[in-house]
Amino acid sequence: MLTLDKIYQASYALKTVIRRTDLISAPNINPESHIFLKPENLQVTGSFKVRGACFKIAQLTEEEKSHGVVACSAGNHAQGVALAATAHGIKSLICLPDNAPISKVEATKSYGADVCLVEGVYDDAYNKALQLKDEKGYTFIHPFDDEDVIAGQGTIGLELLEQLPEVEAVIIPIGGGGLISGVAYAIKNLNPNIRVYGVQAKGAPSMLNSIEHGKIERLEGVRTIADGIAVKEPGIHTFDLCQQYVDEIVSVTDDEISTAILALIEQHKLIAEGAGA
Repeated sequence: MLTLDKIYQASYALKTVIRRTDLISAPNINPESHIFLKPENLQVTGSFKVRGACFKIAQLTEEEKSHGVVACSAGNHAQGVALAATAHGIKSLICLPDNAPISKVEATKSYGADVCLVEGVYDDAYNKALQLKDEKGYTFIHPFDDEDVIAGQGTIGLELLEQLPEVEAVIIPIGGGGLISGVAYAIKNLNPNIRVYGVQAKGAPSMLNSIEHGKIERLEGVRTIADGIAVKEPGIHTFDLCQQYVDEIVSVTDDEISTAILALIEQHKLIAEGAGA
């Protein structure tokens, strides 16, 4: 069960693993508001995903570790799992869609994981990882629908409240929903007056559609430049948490995502992938 205590436990466990990213003032994004960015792209693996992956693997039993771990990812969770597994002396195998950026594939290998490229998108890699779990007995590390993973991502919410106590609204990208679930849970339980907004790509609105229709729905296909959030179906845990704690979800076009990437480069010298931008 997800609790604030679990998120605080994750925060303590991750102190020596992750970077506590600073908030960056971004006045040009909207001159009528005080906007701040939390650049999780500056984590050692280039993404917030290292938080959830590292906390999850730290919670595994010795029996689970002995079997090795398997994971599926569009690339960011892969690197977090690889780094954490290697640090714990655990063998890791990561299933990645064959259209994953080469840089993410090579980075995953550099952290010590074996890589299995799967034809298709994230969901195809997910199915392959489950198949290998059953065939080989690996311990599966889910990229978002796991309460330890969600708790790890939720540590960002604790940091936000410490860094900017007067925050009024938080805007978070959504793929499968692990990040927004953890952050929203932490923030709403500590200050329910803060608004939490989610953003999905128009070409992959799985959580948006599911929330609007009141049940988990699976998309037939996804199409977006934001490969990190190209997920056909939200998780059971993440859907429930978004229903309870997220105030609104909106969608953006690939053109808007591209404009955001460019704005971050020009205005803040930050290179963000589509999912983050």
